[in-house]
Amino acid sequence: MRGIEVPSKQSDAVIIGGGIAGIVTTYYLTREGLSCTVVERDHVASHASGFAYGGIGHLGRGGSPGPNHHVAALSAVLHAELKDVLSEENDIDIEYRTKPVISLAFTDEEASAAKANMAWQELEVGTPARWADLKDVLEIEPRINPDVIGAVVTEGNTNLHPQRLTLALSRVAERQGMTIRTGTVTGFRREHGRVTAVTLADGEIATSRVVLAAGPWIGQMSRWLGVDIPVEPLKGQILRLWAPGPPVPGSISWSSQYATSKPDGLLWTGTTEEEVGFDETTTEEARSEIMDSVTHMLPYTADARVVMQTACLRPVTPDKALLLGPIPGWEGGYLATGGGRQGIFLGPGIGRVTADLILDNPLSAPIDGLTLDRFR
Repeated sequence: MRGIEVPSKQSDAVIIGGGIAGIVTTYYLTREGLSCTVVERDHVASHASGFAYGGIGHLGRGGSPGPNHHVAALSAVLHAELKDVLSEENDIDIEYRTKPVISLAFTDEEASAAKANMAWQELEVGTPARWADLKDVLEIEPRINPDVIGAVVTEGNTNLHPQRLTLALSRVAERQGMTIRTGTVTGFRREHGRVTAVTLADGEIATSRVVLAAGPWIGQMSRWLGVDIPVEPLKGQILRLWAPGPPVPGSISWSSQYATSKPDGLLWTGTTEEEVGFDETTTEEARSEIMDSVTHMLPYTADARVVMQTACLRPVTPDKALLLGPIPGWEGGYLATGGGRQGIFLGPGIGRVTADLILDNPLSAPIDGLTLDRFR
């Protein structure tokens, strides 16, 4: 039996995906008076934006200002602006907190790499970084493993609740004219090379602008567009622990792992990087891997209890850089993805420059090297 088709609607822009990238883009577009429809299969912040760690202003690894640098710098500024806007316009506490990041080194090699990276960390983040020896580290947090050689302490970093941030932005965007439509996208229409509609399982939405912000699921849309979009899922798992004693006074990191106390009273720690397709299930292997890492950083967590284990899929490109800008052959079509493990941090910059492109405004940050052309 055929389902009942919903009549075609008209929207200035259709944004596919209700995560941080799609919602921030919609926020900036509706602020300028455009009518926007967000199409989401599940609900706002139902995937990575609902389960991420929420570290803002610390890109972690890399050793140099990479291709995302300009968008990252923009995002750091926009996060502070959005914090003020959201506190005035709704009652959702996004748990915006400033705290240092303490990046541990256990070997001479790790220490040398960490010291070499301090300069670029200051450039990326715009906040001071310093080397702390063992004595200094243990004064900051005496429960850190005393086998540590030292740490890079980066001040002025921020931590927030990603799901609350996305929901708060969504609420403001709705007041500005956003409509959320639950549904499954089945394709796109175009005439003379320009987007004319987004087709859904139960109808279509007429539009001249569409933003693909559906995270790793964007790659599956390639066949509808006739354009290869190299975005794949990278699974990450996080543990939320009840741990004895007072909160950790900062975000403790080592290699690709981290641990930080959240306002919910739990210690959030992770994460994994798993290339397992679209499998979002949690695993015992990941739990063991994460617990091994956190007890190495903070031995007292051996007595911790796992309260929750989550898994999500982050969108990554082959070169681990963002994927922004126009979709070739589809005038009015744009990409807004590729944030990977830094998706929450980079979300405001992604949304702002995507809105700039649609509004034909000067770009708030250059996107050279971030467009699809680099893979062609």
